[in-house]
Amino acid sequence: MRRRLPPLTPLRAFEAVARHGSIRGAAAELSIDHSAVSRHIRNLEGALGTRLVQTERTGVRLTDSGERFQTYLAQAFDLLDAAVEEISPRARRELRIWCAPGLATCWLTRHLPELEQTMTDCDILLNPTLAVANLERGDADVEIHYGARSQSRVASEVLVHPPFFPVAAPAFLASRGPFASAAALVEERLLHESSRDQWRNWFEKTGLGIVPPLGGPRLSHADAAIEAAVQGHGIALANRILVREELASGRLAMALPLEIQLEPYVLTTAQSRWSDPVIARFRRWLANALAEHG
Repeated sequence: MRRRLPPLTPLRAFEAVARHGSIRGAAAELSIDHSAVSRHIRNLEGALGTRLVQTERTGVRLTDSGERFQTYLAQAFDLLDAAVEEISPRARRELRIWCAPGLATCWLTRHLPELEQTMTDCDILLNPTLAVANLERGDADVEIHYGARSQSRVASEVLVHPPFFPVAAPAFLASRGPFASAAALVEERLLHESSRDQWRNWFEKTGLGIVPPLGGPRLSHADAAIEAAVQGHGIALANRILVREELASGRLAMALPLEIQLEPYVLTTAQSRWSDPVIARFRRWLANALAEHG
C-alpha cells in the first residue's frame, strides 16, 4: 500500500514551529531562513487541505487541526528517534535534566556515577535551576521541580514527598539551644531560600497559629541555605534526601525533632515524550534511586 505522506522537510518545519511557538525559533534550529519555514508550512497546509498555524502579533498559534496533527507528529518523531538509537548503538544522545538546585547539588550529583551506568548511551546535561523549562519547545528533556505546577501538554509524576525539619550545626545548637518547640525557633536566625514562604508554611503546619514576620538571610537555593547551616550561620529547613550525609557525619543535627510534609518533588516531561525509551529508563532509575537512597 502506497503511503500518503507529505515530504519530510515540511513536516520537520511544522514540528519545530509547534515546539518553539515561533517561525524564527524554528528557522534558527533548522538553520534555514524564516521565509523558508513559512513556505514549508504553507506547502504542508496545502497538501493536507487545512490550516495548521495561525499568525498572531505575539507569534504563531496552532489551530485545532494543528494541535491534533502535532500530537501525532511528535509521537512519530519520537519513534524515529528510538529507531535511530536502536540501530545505531554508537550514536549518543543528550539527556538534558533541569533540576531544583538543592536536589541537584545535594543529591543528584552524588549519584551521577550510578546514573551514567544506567544511561551509558547518553551524555548527561544537568542544569540546577529554578527556571521553568518549556518542555514542548525542547528546553529540557525532563524537569525535576519542587512543588506542583499547572502546565499544559506535560505529563508529571510525584517522585517523593519528604517531611522537612530544622537543622543546624552542632556548635550553633550548643550555643543557642536547646529548642523545645517550634515557637522557640521563630526569633532565631533562620536561613531561607528564595523567599520566606517555606519556613512560614512549616510554622503554620506546626499549629503555631499566626506566624510573625520572619528574619534571616535569603540564599536563593536550598543547597546554599544548607551550606550556611553547616558553617554555623543559622537554622535551615531540610529533608533527609538533602542532608542525609551531613546528619550521618555530624556536620548537621536536628534543631527540633519535628518533621512536617510540605511540597513534593515532581518529575515532568512533555506529554508526547512520556514513553520515550530514554526518558522512561531515566524515570525508572530515578524512582528506584530515591527509594533506595532518598
